[in-house]
Amino acid sequence: NIHRSSVQGILKDDLHFHPYKIQLLQFLKPGDYELRKKYCETMMNMFWDEGGLDKILFSDEAHFHLEGYVNKQNCRFWAPANPKEKHEKQLHSKKATVWCAISSSGIIRPYFYEDARGRSITVNSQRYCEMICTFFVPALQNFPGYDPNSTWFQQDGAMAHTTTASMTSLRELFPGVLVFRFGDIPFPPRSPDLTPLDFFL
Repeated sequence: NIHRSSVQGILKDDLHFHPYKIQLLQFLKPGDYELRKKYCETMMNMFWDEGGLDKILFSDEAHFHLEGYVNKQNCRFWAPANPKEKHEKQLHSKKATVWCAISSSGIIRPYFYEDARGRSITVNSQRYCEMICTFFVPALQNFPGYDPNSTWFQQDGAMAHTTTASMTSLRELFPGVLVFRFGDIPFPPRSPDLTPLDFFL
């Protein structure tokens, strides 16, 4: 029966322990480690041998919650007494789904997946192909460093990205230079942390 503050004092002052939060990582299957290593080695070889990373456009989507999503682990109130602050959240909060691409040459501005009334919509193959044709292709024409003969395009293995219709459009734009799960350079599954957009979007 030791008081909580006494335990904390022993841990902090006597044992010199510090509190740490658990680190959340992407779940990986046993075969994923070798695929990730092979992908990283390929990318490093491109970087050192050909300046290849300058030729890659990395792409991804992200969801942005629009109704004040609060991570309670990062939000603290300091006060002499508990202010009993509350934040209500909807079961299915409003969000914006945004696509973007970046390379060492710059950023292809964000594309918002939304309907005619400006409401966020789900990304499916038809909408992805529409974005590629009506937004991405025109943006590429004015993008610094874009060369149709040497620019590589990276995407993840989301279903909307890998349908026959999506792949037909992308293979016409980037023949022989696709980086994704079934591409010319296989992008390893369950690896969002291997693209700079995971830290950018």
